[in-house]
Amino acid sequence: MAINDLEQLKYPIGHFECPDVISKAQIENWIMVLETFPERLAQLTVGLTDQQLDTPYRPDGWTIRQVVHHVSDSHHHSYIRFKWALTEENPVIKYYYEALWAELFDSKTGPIALSLLHLKAVHAKLVFLLKGLSDDDLNRRFIHPEHNEEVVLKKNIGIYAWHCDHHYAHIENLIKREGW
Repeated sequence: MAINDLEQLKYPIGHFECPDVISKAQIENWIMVLETFPERLAQLTVGLTDQQLDTPYRPDGWTIRQVVHHVSDSHHHSYIRFKWALTEENPVIKYYYEALWAELFDSKTGPIALSLLHLKAVHAKLVFLLKGLSDDDLNRRFIHPEHNEEVVLKKNIGIYAWHCDHHYAHIENLIKREGW
C-alpha cells in the first residue's frame, strides 16, 4: 500500500486545522457536532456483526470495536479536561496511552453498546456544559504534557468535534469499502 493511501486511511478528513480566530458561529457548529455524534455513531454501527466489528478500518489499525471504545474513553478524558481547566489555573492534564487502552480486553471484546451509552451520557453532559460557557471560560486553558502545549478550551471543542468526524469517517469508509 502506498504511503499516500495509508495516510488517507489514517486521516480520511485530514488533520485538525484550527482557524486563527475562532468565531462564536464556529463554536456553535462544533458543539452541534458533539451533540449529534452519539446518535450518528449509533446509527452507523447498528446491525454490524461481531465479525464486522472486529474488522480493522485499515492495515495495522484498530477494529471498529476498538475505535468505538476509544472514542468513548477519549471523550470521557476530554470532559474531565474541560472541568479541570474551568476550576484550576492552567492545569497540567493527565496524559493517557490510548494505544495501550485500545489493547485492553474491554476495548477488544466488549459490546459497543457500553461505549455508545457512555458517549451519549458524556456528550449530553459536555454539551450542556459547553453551551453555558462565557467567553472568559472559553479562553481558559490546560497544558497537555505530551508536547507541553497550552490548549485553549474553545480550540479543544474543535479538536473533539474533528475527533468525532475523524473516527466516524474511519468506520463509514470501511463499511462502504466492504459493501456492508
